[in-house]
Amino acid sequence: MSHLPDSQLWLESLDDPAVQQWVAAQNSHTQALLDADARYAPLQRDILAHLRDTRQIPFFSEHAGWLYNFHQDETHPRGIYRRSTLAAYRAGAQEWQTVLDVDALAAEAGKDWYLDGVAHCTVAPTRVLVHLSEGGGDASLAWEYDLDAAAWVEQGLRFPKGKNHIAWRDPDSVFVCPGWKGAPLTRSGYPSEVWLVERAADGQHQWQQLFVAPAGAMMVAAWRYLDGVDGVLDLIEAADGFYSKTYHLIDAELQTRPLPLPAKADIEGYLHGQFIVKLAEDWPWQGATYLAGSLLAVPLRHLLGGEGAVQCLVEPAPRLAIESVETTRSSVVVNLIDNVRSRLQAFELHGEQWQPRSLPVPDSGVIEFADQPWDSEVLCYSFSDFLNPTGLYRLDVASGQQECLRQQPAAFDASRFVAEQCWATAPDGVAIPYFVVRARDVVLDGSTPTLLYGYGGFEVPMMPYYVENFGAHWLEKGGAFVLACIRGGGEFGPGWHQAAQGVKRPVSFDDFCAVAEALIASGLTSPGKLGIEGGSNGGLLVAACMVRRPELFKAVVCEVPLLDMLRYTELLAGASWIDEYGDPANPDEAAALAAYSPYHQIKPEAVYPLALFTTSARDDRVHPGHARKMVARLQELGHGALLIETDAGGHTGNAGQQQTADELARVLVYLYQRLMD
Repeated sequence: MSHLPDSQLWLESLDDPAVQQWVAAQNSHTQALLDADARYAPLQRDILAHLRDTRQIPFFSEHAGWLYNFHQDETHPRGIYRRSTLAAYRAGAQEWQTVLDVDALAAEAGKDWYLDGVAHCTVAPTRVLVHLSEGGGDASLAWEYDLDAAAWVEQGLRFPKGKNHIAWRDPDSVFVCPGWKGAPLTRSGYPSEVWLVERAADGQHQWQQLFVAPAGAMMVAAWRYLDGVDGVLDLIEAADGFYSKTYHLIDAELQTRPLPLPAKADIEGYLHGQFIVKLAEDWPWQGATYLAGSLLAVPLRHLLGGEGAVQCLVEPAPRLAIESVETTRSSVVVNLIDNVRSRLQAFELHGEQWQPRSLPVPDSGVIEFADQPWDSEVLCYSFSDFLNPTGLYRLDVASGQQECLRQQPAAFDASRFVAEQCWATAPDGVAIPYFVVRARDVVLDGSTPTLLYGYGGFEVPMMPYYVENFGAHWLEKGGAFVLACIRGGGEFGPGWHQAAQGVKRPVSFDDFCAVAEALIASGLTSPGKLGIEGGSNGGLLVAACMVRRPELFKAVVCEVPLLDMLRYTELLAGASWIDEYGDPANPDEAAALAAYSPYHQIKPEAVYPLALFTTSARDDRVHPGHARKMVARLQELGHGALLIETDAGGHTGNAGQQQTADELARVLVYLYQRLMD
């Protein structure tokens, strides 16, 4: 099945001049339609000005009294890493000290570098590993940098470009999982070995191999947990697939031993000698069965001894999911999704038992953990919803005292609009939640231009968020915005995800179309006024829905998508997603994939909306060939299709504010043309 004739296979090449010429022609055609629109230039300027507004919240990570922030502006389009004090931040003063200038580094090296992250050594935080990627892709190099000296460390740690995993062990050693060219990689292109690299004064650092993943593994990673000031625990995660893994403890003699946790479980933290473990499958342990969706406190000594009590901190419930977990010096804080809204729950250890404690935080919107300074009770979090700008809060978990450090300025007048949660009914009878953001006085006559956004994969929840640019440039122009919480996502725990996993993937498409039909039935919109948008797995979602139900939609924005489901495992990181979609090498699963693969389901006789596909030549996660081939195939069969492929940005759009503004303005103009004109 995976060897069906493919007339567009040539478009998978990343260096063929003929492919580059074809892409340039597609870009030119799309830009002539969108960028030449009189609305594009002022939109682009407004969005860029908003991104560069100095009143935007500068999020930070706190290390040893310094607040570190990554900042981009017109003078520094690639960005600077800078720091300030908490006192200056509280006062709203713009007293930032630049410690790393990415524009200067790129210019000096003659490289198209973008910052992919700064990894501080927790116990010596002015020593960092700077991760730089070319063009904003996933692969990055890592070089050691001294923030106080604002310079590279002489004879310091340096690792070549790759999809590496590198983590500090202490100021003089790191765990390295090599993903660079020439290293032994898994089929997915990720690391398969764990090494300990110890510093040597002459730069000839000492390498010791600690672990080699078994054949067929997806990737490995290693890191150190700091439990208080003195306690340490070193751990390896060896992933067999996207959702199954084995954890291995590294002992003082650098020997490894597997931990008897279930394969579908994630260690979310380590505190007071106990792992905080989230289950995605049932786990029988010591005569009890702990259910998928639970959060457990598991003492390490009980795991190593093969017996002992485990405490369930959070039990699964039908409309509940565990979004994230953070540990302070003494507490575990759990960010729960309760009917697609956030709720925090803290736990403190008293004797042998963890006791729950409520925290004085808002619970009517969405909370995201922003920072947790090591060896403190402080937790910084953001709070927002569709119509209320983000606020940044600093909470002392032990005392419950908190303060609002920053409030994002309003981007539009929200008083004219309302956000409401609604429910659609899927073909199998399951209720599917979605949110509608619309004008209070909207007339339900089917005339409202409406954008429906979804994702539906990898247990990633779709949560309300402040619609700043869409508020000003979509809602205020008469549009409505809808966010669908379909199966395949993580809104209601592992069962919600697994209901659309593997060969059951079309369940998410059915859910999404059910939401579209509910919007039309409500009178909010109509097929001629309804557009859909999604990126990555969400790009697969909207493309699959377009080819299945083209009569439902007038506009489709399909961003950095995977679309050829019979070859996705052969392209870049695709093999790592077999757990999510199924394996084209398996005949039964290949048949299921072919039945919905957007690239293979295009029909010459169908009438499709003119869709906009976007990708990046530097996307080293989802191959740009997916979008290219889809556009070429549509055009080959007589259908219109638009493509924009950028030269930088990678899969996550990590190429600066200018490109972000260009892309968002282009999408808005496309939506104006398709749904409002």
